[in-house]
Amino acid sequence: MINLEIPRKFEQLVDRAHQAAAAFFRPNSRKYDRAEHTYPKELDTLAALLDGLNASGSGAGAGGVRRSTKGGNGQVVNGSNLALALGTIEMCWGDVALLLSMPRQGLGNAAIASVANEEQLERFGGKWAAMAITEPDCGSDSAAIRTTATLDGDHYVLNGEKIFVTSGERADAVVVWATVDKSKGRAAIKSFVVERGTPGFELVRLEHKLGIRASDTAHLRLDNVRVPKENLLGSPEINTEQGFAGVMQTFDNTRPLVAAMAVGVARAALEETRRVLEEAGIEIDYDRPADSQPAAAAAFLAMEADFEAMYLLTLEAAWMADNGKPNSLHASYAKAKAGRCATEITLRCVELCGSLAYSENSLLEKWARDAKILDIFEGTQQIQQLIIARRLLGKTSAELK
Repeated sequence: MINLEIPRKFEQLVDRAHQAAAAFFRPNSRKYDRAEHTYPKELDTLAALLDGLNASGSGAGAGGVRRSTKGGNGQVVNGSNLALALGTIEMCWGDVALLLSMPRQGLGNAAIASVANEEQLERFGGKWAAMAITEPDCGSDSAAIRTTATLDGDHYVLNGEKIFVTSGERADAVVVWATVDKSKGRAAIKSFVVERGTPGFELVRLEHKLGIRASDTAHLRLDNVRVPKENLLGSPEINTEQGFAGVMQTFDNTRPLVAAMAVGVARAALEETRRVLEEAGIEIDYDRPADSQPAAAAAFLAMEADFEAMYLLTLEAAWMADNGKPNSLHASYAKAKAGRCATEITLRCVELCGSLAYSENSLLEKWARDAKILDIFEGTQQIQQLIIARRLLGKTSAELK
């Protein structure tokens, strides 16, 4: 059974993450939204602070990634996945793009934590890792990846292109998905850690975006990039029975994190909208039916209901990972609900607050722009619904497309 209150041992983490968001992220949110592709130097101070907290054992960094723990003998574990989700919510209450720009807090770190062996965890532990999956001819269908990895002695030689790589320019390394044998289909797709500065690993361009502008989004090219075979994450064996499950395990860790980001943005928008409505004299009464209240109050109550659902689904997916329970379906539940609702909530908040929210005098318009990516990356809304339908109906990807 899940206790829906924040575990006492994480209260300090949540407080510190919120303080960091209020002191570092909110004050710089608009600044780096306008200065797209400019690295936020203030984050170096915050990253050093979080590193110090981790080293002292005082708490997990709000953006850090940890390997899943498992509960045993019926014991319920509130572990690193739940801590990370709670910290991410607080940080994204401050600013999503600045969290994505945090050194050593990339989505590639989640990939490493998901499938790396102990030696790789130690070797890559201090690095900031981005994750490169999407290609010019391969979007939502990750199994259609064309980037190749050919074994040549003690190295794999990688060739291909990757687009929409979050932190692709700034990160110390990029986790690149590539196929080691096209004839074996999706079972041959593996992930490789490619360190920045490796010959042939080229930045083509940085993207200009609707939202999360403080975060760099890169187009990368791999031209005969030689990577030590020890940088292949997980097993090099091609297991056609397991299929795509090995690398896809990464998403079981990252999708709850993206859902947590959506929760943080939605909460920020709801809090600001409540303030605006109260200043306008609109009272939100929880003791009266919504249809007997002003339209704005009724709309707010409906948004809060969606918010509670996305919040609880996110915590459930993280909690299941901590307790060794398969959470692939629930990670998709959380990602689908949170991604869609964050977009709907932030846009509705702009609508309710009118001109106050549409100008740059408020962060509401920025949150509405930032929220949309959370419904797209790490698997679009449509892909999440497909995954959920396949699981519930017992269909394969070939049977239900």
